[in-house]
Amino acid sequence: MGPTGEFSVQNSTHILFLDFDGVLHPDAVYLGRQGPTLKSDGALFMWAPILAEILSDFSEVSLVLSTSWVRLLGYKRARSYLPPELQERVIGATWHSSMDKGWVDEIQWEGKTRYDQICRYAARSKLQHWTALDDDALGWAESLAGKLIACAPEHGLSSRETQSELKRRLGEMCSLSRQA
Repeated sequence: MGPTGEFSVQNSTHILFLDFDGVLHPDAVYLGRQGPTLKSDGALFMWAPILAEILSDFSEVSLVLSTSWVRLLGYKRARSYLPPELQERVIGATWHSSMDKGWVDEIQWEGKTRYDQICRYAARSKLQHWTALDDDALGWAESLAGKLIACAPEHGLSSRETQSELKRRLGEMCSLSRQA
């Protein structure tokens, strides 16, 4: 981890920002004493194998967690819910625990949209090739709307259309960087 509390992305130039709720399982998740609980049909992370399968064709893609789980549970614990093949791709998160220690620019973190959080991470890390997989499309600038793959909160990655879009975007992102 660097001095700013962010994880190094120097060796990873292809980033997929990953939300959990509404992407890897339905959005009806609540945090209780026993941890996160899905309050709908299915199971937590039931669509994670779909993401793992898609990413198997894109070995150069790393994951950055953009989920609120990191703030609520901590980076290591949030990451531990993912299957091993996804855990090994995670290089960081848009939120870091040191942000709770009063960073001036992080005081309003809760009020920032997911778009703001992702863009801040991408700018600080000087990312050129990234996309976001999320069910929260709030506040996305029109100029960067092409970076978001918006999931329907109740279907997430179970949607064939979302899967196809993710494959297409990852393919474009990886081929663009190869041409550069």
